[in-house]
Amino acid sequence: MPRRIESYFIEGPAGKLEALLEEPEREEPGDGSPVEACVVCHPHPLFGGTMHNKVVYRIARGMRRLGAVVLRFNFRGVGASEGAHAGGAGEIEDARAALAFLRARYPELPYSLAGFSFGARVITKLGCLLESPPPERLIAVGFGTRRGSSDYLSTCAIPKYFIQSTIDEHGPKDELEAAFVHFAEPKQLQFIEAGDHFFAGALDELEAAVAAIRP
Repeated sequence: MPRRIESYFIEGPAGKLEALLEEPEREEPGDGSPVEACVVCHPHPLFGGTMHNKVVYRIARGMRRLGAVVLRFNFRGVGASEGAHAGGAGEIEDARAALAFLRARYPELPYSLAGFSFGARVITKLGCLLESPPPERLIAVGFGTRRGSSDYLSTCAIPKYFIQSTIDEHGPKDELEAAFVHFAEPKQLQFIEAGDHFFAGALDELEAAVAAIRP
């Protein structure tokens, strides 16, 4: 039986948000019921980022391999989502609305947040604010070191996983390593040999790295 994919329009703070909800991809026998819920956020809206970005898709598939039900969505002003880009602060609220939608559907499940590039900064900022219950973990892929401070991560006690290309023009290896030293525990940093910020030539390795993360 094919995996179920459902399309939604979520009520967001600036209008409706276009979203896709996807069931887990189970590699072992079982009833296929999700064991976790995860929101995945896409890269910068002003530079072509959408929920259909190839890295975002691979992150989502990696999470589904772990048994997660995954919600991808377009930030305000992207695709069929209403509103206009709001400089990051509004997009954090979009992610909050997407998470509220997902948790209302699966209130009994633990949840995580994942994101790529701009989306990685959105989910870490949001995730570090959330309580009662907090996220199981935050998965930041292609975390940028050149757009804003990451000081907030020095006091964030949520488990944090950073996955980065060894060649990343927006988050160079040496810059992220230097910043990572100051991030609060628990944390993990993994580099993948790839050609650029978008994990050129290493998307399979990226997906496998996400699928290997256990809460």
